Amino acid sequence: MNRLTAAADPPMADQVFAERYRAMSSRDARFDGQFITGVHTTGIYCRPSCPATTPKPGNVSFYLTTAAAHEAGLRACKRCLPDAVPGSPAWNMRDDLAARAMRLISDGIVERNGVPGLAASLGYTCRHVTRVLVAELGAGPLALARAHRAQTARLLLLNTELSITDVAFAAGFGSVRQFNDTVAAVYERTPSEVRAARLGRPGPLPHEDQAETKILLQLPARAPFDGASVLRFLATRALTGVESATDSSYTRTVRLPHGTGVVEVTRSGTDAAPAVSCNIRLSHLADLAPLVSRVRRLFDLDADAQAIDAQLAADPALADSVAQTPGLRVPGSMDAEETLFRALIGQQVSVAGARTALARLADAVGERMPGPSGDQCLLFPTAAQIAAGGRAVLRGPGARINTILHVAELLASGELALSFGQTRAELEASLMALPGIGPWTAGYVAMRVLGSPDILLTSDLALRQGAGRLGLPVAPSSLAARGTGWAPWRSYAGMHLWRAAALPKSPISPVSSKRIG
Repeated sequence: MNRLTAAADPPMADQVFAERYRAMSSRDARFDGQFITGVHTTGIYCRPSCPATTPKPGNVSFYLTTAAAHEAGLRACKRCLPDAVPGSPAWNMRDDLAARAMRLISDGIVERNGVPGLAASLGYTCRHVTRVLVAELGAGPLALARAHRAQTARLLLLNTELSITDVAFAAGFGSVRQFNDTVAAVYERTPSEVRAARLGRPGPLPHEDQAETKILLQLPARAPFDGASVLRFLATRALTGVESATDSSYTRTVRLPHGTGVVEVTRSGTDAAPAVSCNIRLSHLADLAPLVSRVRRLFDLDADAQAIDAQLAADPALADSVAQTPGLRVPGSMDAEETLFRALIGQQVSVAGARTALARLADAVGERMPGPSGDQCLLFPTAAQIAAGGRAVLRGPGARINTILHVAELLASGELALSFGQTRAELEASLMALPGIGPWTAGYVAMRVLGSPDILLTSDLALRQGAGRLGLPVAPSSLAARGTGWAPWRSYAGMHLWRAAALPKSPISPVSSKRIG
């Protein structure tokens, strides 16, 4: 339900309403971003943890999106800034039309292709998509995209010295007037007043040249957040020239809808309010919103970590690992096609072997671009580049090379498409229909590209080795049966098993927990 209200019924009569009202009354920050509190007597909407006086149940409505609150005529609370929170984990947990639409909207598809482009990506008519979104989320695609643009604009106003006009168009607005009207409606402030409120926030990066835009942003994560494990996962797979990682940061080139960019992500914030800082260089400002969305997905910033940890810790075999790595995340994807090629080339070889092969491929056929320090760096090759030049570079069994090149040709021609808006079943079926692709590859790609939280790759050798280390069954069928108790968080359980496989054979300890496979 997109809106829950106690106005028409006795207060607290609805169970979901009652649960959300209790969360709001206790100012529980765990629910920030998962729903919005609308207070009709004041005309504002807040995050659940807003410190304002608790309103009476009859004056409150709950919404799943800020756009729905906007449609109800409410404006954002100036005190708690309800859009400056982690996003809802529901869009990865759910696989229905509304959730898939939200993943695409956050990636900027409405700004690029309009509502017809969104509908086409989802495989439905504009009318049907609009009807479902209004029914499920309380707002149509245009209103949802408008709310997303307003949040992007606020980030730019607070963190850059871009002119108001540049902010308007970078956020995806069609005109400065539309931008001004939207900011005033959502925040009850002019853009200049929003910018003036940034006192005490990190300052913007200086602009050293006009060829690209440099931006420093801080993105909140849902606590607890084990960012160190994500960085270790990325570091062990980092491709020379394309990306680099240390214990505290991750830097990579990225291909975006309108151009290219380089992003450096660094852990920041506190244990109670974790975040990542993004040092961004873009060739086209309009790519900011898609890049932010993809960084959030890569670091799994919106996961409901407390619920996940509570579920997995209930299994004695996982309890110690959960206690030592609270907030363990499933790394996502910056580019769906790249993730597929990484999975294909990584089949049946070690992580180090896959890294060498992928780096060689990127160096041979990838595009070069200026790096942050004036040096040359690489963009991971496109499907067309791999199809054209991959055979001369790839090594290994001929059948596997043929599969990789066939997939590259299908992606380049458009016969195969990967999208954040697909269902897990659609994505896996489209991949497994191709020769040489089995359940492991399809499941791994779905887990990382879609953020699917409930995939356990029981055929993975390292994962089964980790299961054995923790006293769990190692046979795929037996491990799958045991894993039913970890639903709907089996992807996160798999991360704990991979972690266990990389640890020394001695029992898990706080020291050894610093390694991950």
